[in-house]
Amino acid sequence: MCDMTGIKFLTNGKGKPEAVLIDLKRHGRLWDDFYDKLLCERRKNEPRVTWTAVKKRLMKAEKARG
Repeated sequence: MCDMTGIKFLTNGKGKPEAVLIDLKRHGRLWDDFYDKLLCERRKNEPRVTWTAVKKRLMKAEKARG
């Protein structure tokens, strides 16, 4: 594996990587980007809502608050 400051690969008994330990003080932005990507992948098959539908819903909620 590549030696990177602030990033450690955790391996199993056979030396294969199974996890990564990231120094968040040094690479916090990297983690944020990685986590955002995971969320996108998880949600990619969720139903879509059009901007028009969202605007209608917001306007209806605003009227209800009054």
